[in-house]
Amino acid sequence: MAETSVQLDKSSKAMLDKEGKYLTFALGPEEYGLEILKVREIIGYMEITAVPQTPAHVKGVINLRGQVIPVIDLRSKFGMNTTEVTEETCIIVVEISQSARKFQTGIVVDHVQEVLDIDGQDIEDSPQFGASVDTSFIMGMGKIGDTVKILLDIDKVLAGEELSGMGM
Repeated sequence: MAETSVQLDKSSKAMLDKEGKYLTFALGPEEYGLEILKVREIIGYMEITAVPQTPAHVKGVINLRGQVIPVIDLRSKFGMNTTEVTEETCIIVVEISQSARKFQTGIVVDHVQEVLDIDGQDIEDSPQFGASVDTSFIMGMGKIGDTVKILLDIDKVLAGEELSGMGM
């Protein structure tokens, strides 16, 4: 019984550690959130220079005030159908950490929604779908009213990307 109590305390603490401000955005009907501290800026969709021999979800690079930044199509990365660029399509520039290095990457999203302050008690662990489905990139599930926002660990979403050869 005491062991169960300790596990619940650890789980509660883990969820409280995840509480904070999240930038929410949409990819089709799905709603996602990113820790606001990872977001550097939001820019309108701009021309992206393709880089040969990159995976399909790597759109290419942009020149943002003299800095070359790789851009990932999050729809493609998540295996969703790509869609036409609209006036609401934008690029969220995030700072990710990999191998003790920090660098900026752009992610293309359908549209940005809002910044939400999500309490730890409103965040649940990501669901487990069995060993065949990797959900390690999901930080948690944020319950906002009757909706659920998938809270992404952007470092894990973009882990393993070969972005160092694109100006990083």
